[in-house]
Amino acid sequence: MAMSDDTPSEDVVKGRTIEKPGAKAKRPTYKSLMASKGIDGLSTKLALLKIGLLIDASEGSRRSAGITRALEWCNALEARGLAPVEQTELDYFRANAWDERRPRFKRQRTAAWQWEQPALQEEILWLRRARIGDGFKHLHRNRQCEILTNLGNQFSTAGRMVEALEQWSEALAIQPRFWMARGNRASGLVRYAQYLHSEHHAGVLYLHAHKDLTRAIDDAASHEHFGHREAREYFEREKAWIDFRVDIAGVSEHFEPDAGTLGTSQAEQRYRHWCLRNQLFLNPISDAVECAAAADDELGLPDFVTKIGDPPTLIGFFNQLKQEYVSARWAYYTGTHSDRPHFSDRSVTLANTLDYPAYGLAVEQVRTSYRVTYSLFDKVAFFINSYFNLGIPLKEVSFRRVWSDKKGANSVVAARFDRSKNLPLRGLYWLSKDLLDPVFKDVMDPDAHALSEIRNHLEHRYLKLHEIFLGKAGPQTPVAGDTFVDTMAYSVARQDFEEKTLRILKLVRAALIYLVLGMYVEEQRRRRARRSKKPLFGQSLPIIEHKRKR
Repeated sequence: MAMSDDTPSEDVVKGRTIEKPGAKAKRPTYKSLMASKGIDGLSTKLALLKIGLLIDASEGSRRSAGITRALEWCNALEARGLAPVEQTELDYFRANAWDERRPRFKRQRTAAWQWEQPALQEEILWLRRARIGDGFKHLHRNRQCEILTNLGNQFSTAGRMVEALEQWSEALAIQPRFWMARGNRASGLVRYAQYLHSEHHAGVLYLHAHKDLTRAIDDAASHEHFGHREAREYFEREKAWIDFRVDIAGVSEHFEPDAGTLGTSQAEQRYRHWCLRNQLFLNPISDAVECAAAADDELGLPDFVTKIGDPPTLIGFFNQLKQEYVSARWAYYTGTHSDRPHFSDRSVTLANTLDYPAYGLAVEQVRTSYRVTYSLFDKVAFFINSYFNLGIPLKEVSFRRVWSDKKGANSVVAARFDRSKNLPLRGLYWLSKDLLDPVFKDVMDPDAHALSEIRNHLEHRYLKLHEIFLGKAGPQTPVAGDTFVDTMAYSVARQDFEEKTLRILKLVRAALIYLVLGMYVEEQRRRRARRSKKPLFGQSLPIIEHKRKR
């Protein structure tokens, strides 16, 4: 399958309110908005409307002052104290404003491949805040779809194509006719397929991209108000590209979605169905369709060139990364699906501290899953340090540090990576921004501090899980008259902890996929740059049989 070396595709749908049919009210001009007195004296509803109008009117590099003014109005409005749904709307508008501060890549192709893009980082941060805010569920479903679609678009621009697909699919679960999300999901599958070294996997992704594009174009004809004409034209060109480059009929004929196995026992079948529903298999097909053919972890490293006589160290290391991930996945599943006490907990005497503490083997399995999964991020960095011969001292290798030439908060992306046209590797770099590091203060996930604190207390301090917990997660402070507040603990509700563990599992899965895809792109680059006429000798290794794993 062809692999694109073009500029990363920009988001197709802009972060704007999609007007209802017939809504053609005359809008104030940029000049009149800038000359106005601002939002003082306006109700919150009218202030939000005015902010949105100014952002819309400020499109274009010559109107950057309008974006600055709009962000100032955002700060002033937030200072009033907003209801959850108002705060979510405001976060959405902030994301739109930062979108206008991004370079328009069609005019600045070089800027498109910059790995560090502060405006894009801010846009993703505000969209995520809007997504996780308490007000999100109270928004109109069209607005929910806009937030999710835009978040997927910006993830895709950053190279985080796996996570982008999840956002677009969530939007479609809310409104199946929201063809902007469907068309962008199709485009995301196309980009994903272009970076796969398995033609079989790539073909299946192209097949489902083609199906999505066909329906998106049809829905655009009957639900025009869910998008824009330029987007529909883009999707039509994308579909024509697939028709020209891929034998869709042949892929459809040979792809057998039920060809895989879900296991022989009911217990294994339930487990594999759960993995499929949550898209936790290391198999790209599972990002396109939930089927038996995707119910395995067959993702492996691409072919790569080493010196004759070098041992297969990278293969062995990737084996270990996969094994730790799938074992942590199983530990999480068993810990969250336990319906009875385990015999290993019998005759274990524990005092009831009367704050609904959660103990037992199932609880420890989830805690273990969190620890093991989180540790894989730094191990991925260790792999990158070796594969790219970065030469970073082993004691200094971490998931955030591995991308920089220098230590410290003021370090920049290493020249080895910056502007590299390796989109999956850039996605891995942007994924690292979700994790808190004591040196790198900037993070892109509003929940990054909590995830890091949980990991730190799991490993080194005291994390306490509660079956019922009505307080705020974190260190507990004494409460007058309450003698059962555990002031040594970092307390978290058990359900909240399980949800965070699942998030970490999904992040690590995405990281392993980006690692493989990024390695394939790098091997293609090395092949083109290789000037030696010496012949290359191929070597394959046998597969470890399942029955040998004990």
